[in-house]
Amino acid sequence: MTVTDPETQAGWVPEAEEADEAEEMPLSLRLSIADTLTLGNATCGFMAVYFTTTGILIPHLQGSAESGMARHSAATAVILMLAAAIFDLFDGLVARKLRSSPMGAELDNLSDLISFGLAPAYFVLVYGMVADDAHQRVAAVGAIVVLLAVVLRLARFSCVTVKDGTFQGMPSPFGALTVVSIVLLELPFVATVLAIVGTAWLMVSRVEYPKPRGPLAVAMLGWIVAAMGLLAAWAFDAPGGQLLLQTGCALQLVLGAVIPLFATARRVNNFRGNRREARAAQLP
Repeated sequence: MTVTDPETQAGWVPEAEEADEAEEMPLSLRLSIADTLTLGNATCGFMAVYFTTTGILIPHLQGSAESGMARHSAATAVILMLAAAIFDLFDGLVARKLRSSPMGAELDNLSDLISFGLAPAYFVLVYGMVADDAHQRVAAVGAIVVLLAVVLRLARFSCVTVKDGTFQGMPSPFGALTVVSIVLLELPFVATVLAIVGTAWLMVSRVEYPKPRGPLAVAMLGWIVAAMGLLAAWAFDAPGGQLLLQTGCALQLVLGAVIPLFATARRVNNFRGNRREARAAQLP
């Protein structure tokens, strides 16, 4: 027969439980797989700023006439923004399939602010400093408008609930890629600034954009990979690389303009359909 000391047992069990609880990391501090992808998004955005500074801005301030280095750095910076968009696409998919930590939403907003707010705004700012026909102060205002539009859009996204499957306003990754596409098109300065401000307005507008799920997510991923290929061809001065890049940038602008038109047309059709149903219901 085994004799157990009640006082010893009572004193030992709580100590074991306290030790287990001390070794267990708080749930709020755990990083999920989706959170790791989100941090990859932030890293890409920071490195885009780095390459824009070291490969474009600093050589320009030092009076370097090496255009190839600036082209390579610009392509690398935009490719990193595209890679950030891929991380942003997959962290949402992984979070829905597996799980996300309590920090997931906050990490996502902060990373998006770096990659799709700071990085493209800084790209516009540097463009205003290095382009021949640009005005630095006007370009700085355009860069601030882009940054503030992303800040407002992300803040509204955290506070406003919209119907499932849609975004209110142009998504910040799509907006960032549209902004850098406008710069790479090398349009006249006034047209460039107006197009950038228009894109910023779309990001804070109430125009509905579909969320990238299912076939749309696959199409977006394919478009991002294709854009990376166009940038690489342009960076290494491949035959027709300049024309291919301009074609891709123009297509990005067309998509940015067409999607709001389709969304507006769909809203008008839904409104008319509801009015017809209301009138039919009122008939005797």
